[in-house]
Amino acid sequence: MTLNRVLGTPSERFWAKVNKTETCWLWIGARQGAGYGTFCAESRTTILAHHFLVGKPAEGMEWDHLCRIRLCVRPDHLELVTHLVNVQRGLSAQLRTHCRRGHPLTPENVTIAQGNRYCTICAY
Repeated sequence: MTLNRVLGTPSERFWAKVNKTETCWLWIGARQGAGYGTFCAESRTTILAHHFLVGKPAEGMEWDHLCRIRLCVRPDHLELVTHLVNVQRGLSAQLRTHCRRGHPLTPENVTIAQGNRYCTICAY
């Protein structure tokens, strides 16, 4: 019996570790220290989970999580940008005063997880 027959194809193993919510597709598998999901697709080589779906970016580029959630692997939540653009967008997210649904991001209504701020009321 081959290893793929025991564990499934890379695609089957990948999708078993994704929780599709109404907005984001959240990675529930292994994570790296910076909070991004990791996945071993083939031959014991670990990649970022979102790279399995959208590919590794070209030199000098990186995937920006438009939803600002590092565990999201949904392709339409990712945009290929330069590092500078990604950093600038991340800084602007830290300066937001309200979540996407309009709740104030006050100390009483903010949860911090893996370096990101979330609205406690709606989990954004």
